[in-house]
Amino acid sequence: MKLFRKLIKFLFIIILIGASICCIIGYSTYNQAVKEKPLLSRIEEITNKENYTKIDDLSKNYVNAVIAAEDHRFYDHGAIDIIGIGRAVFNNIKAKELQEGGSTITQQVAKNVVFSQEASISRKLGELFASFELEKIYSKDEILEIYVNTCYFGDGYYGIYDASYGYYKKSPKDLTLTEAAMLAGVPNAPSVYSPSVNPDLAKKRQKYVLNKMVEYGYINEKDINSVL
Repeated sequence: MKLFRKLIKFLFIIILIGASICCIIGYSTYNQAVKEKPLLSRIEEITNKENYTKIDDLSKNYVNAVIAAEDHRFYDHGAIDIIGIGRAVFNNIKAKELQEGGSTITQQVAKNVVFSQEASISRKLGELFASFELEKIYSKDEILEIYVNTCYFGDGYYGIYDASYGYYKKSPKDLTLTEAAMLAGVPNAPSVYSPSVNPDLAKKRQKYVLNKMVEYGYINEKDINSVL
């Protein structure tokens, strides 16, 4: 029993040290990034762009598609989603492949606005600190708005305004259900799901988004059958 208690205590200390190191690395990475350019300045540059699209100017289908595909508990959790991370790990293990990520929309905004797309542990840790700061300053609607205006949609289109006009020659407010589902699915992997690059994979991703919309109650099976 004493040996067991010592082992538990040792493991707890190791975990505590590891968590402390991660916090130091994450904060240092985030602090360095905002020293180069403050978070508020970065956001202002984005929101002041000529074609920045407000959430009220987005198709409701598109908003629902983004939330269903990327972070269906977006309005119910904070900067990170522990439940979402656990679910993603479970589903990936079950599928024996990387099908889902555990990042929230807020974390993706942190990546798009504060950091580069380079995948590294220090960047991911810094992303967490940026995410908590974003949630302190901005509302959920504002964060979602920033997200869709900073996503890359392939074909040189950055932001939903350019993507909507580029692919469909129409305003983001006028996107149909199928168009909304298509564009909601592209940012996950633009080089793979861009309609002009891989039409078949893009359609497969579109169907995935539509099924997610059914799963989370935004539409029903009849809606899918009527548009596909």
